[in-house]
Amino acid sequence: IAAGKAIYCEKPIATGLDEAVSLWRAASDAGLKNGVVQDKLWLPGLLKLRYLMDTGFFGRILSVRGEFGYWVFDGVHQPTQRPSWNYRKEEGGGIMIDMFCHWRYVIDNLFGEIVRLSALGVTHMPERIDEQGERYACTADDSAYGTFELANDVICHFNSSWDVRVRRDDLLTLQVDGTDGSAVAGLRECFVQPDAMTPKPVWNPDVDSPIDYFDNWSRMPTRDPAENAFKIQWELFLKHVVDDEPFRWTLLEGAKGVQLAELGMQSWNERKWVDVPPLS
Repeated sequence: IAAGKAIYCEKPIATGLDEAVSLWRAASDAGLKNGVVQDKLWLPGLLKLRYLMDTGFFGRILSVRGEFGYWVFDGVHQPTQRPSWNYRKEEGGGIMIDMFCHWRYVIDNLFGEIVRLSALGVTHMPERIDEQGERYACTADDSAYGTFELANDVICHFNSSWDVRVRRDDLLTLQVDGTDGSAVAGLRECFVQPDAMTPKPVWNPDVDSPIDYFDNWSRMPTRDPAENAFKIQWELFLKHVVDDEPFRWTLLEGAKGVQLAELGMQSWNERKWVDVPPLS
């Protein structure tokens, strides 16, 4: 910023809200163009969700269920596939500060304004093996469970975990349920079930279900193959810098992600719902 350079960085832009806001203010006061990576907005699966919303497929959206994560080996029998600092709070690790920043911009840009939340973080795996083959104590949360209430009455619940074995369509899935239809989007694909194709289950645990619940879902076509999500946003920022084209994913949007993570930690520590005040 002191050098007068445009700023574009990954999230989280800081590990605390005060620092995140101070970075945004410093860049803004200096008149510098700035941006933060919010790559998931350009994933093919989420672009298909956006299309469904724009065309009124869902009717009134009721709820969103997000499942994210996979099993990260602890290094005892299989080499770990994530770095050890991810599980050390003192080194900036923790899944809540990582993933709540993502969920903030996904919810803000697709589903609505978050007004309050309830969250819980957990360190399910107390020990792992580091890059030197040494055991170390895990001091950061490796799983986070968050419920977000939106101003438009939509309820979003996101599970994020490095301790979950995947039995779903993708490493990230978002199920959106509405009055007229539902959709399940992964990183690239999206499956839909309109009201007319919705089966009518009858609860009877004494017999095998006559319904295959994966039937009656249709895979959306990929009409326009998407490029790499990081590349798409990076090119938009370059056009913003060179040609002054609009770019709304600024460091302020990055600060909003840090805010959500910080409030999630507050909710976790205090075991209560907390409000999400506007950040401007």
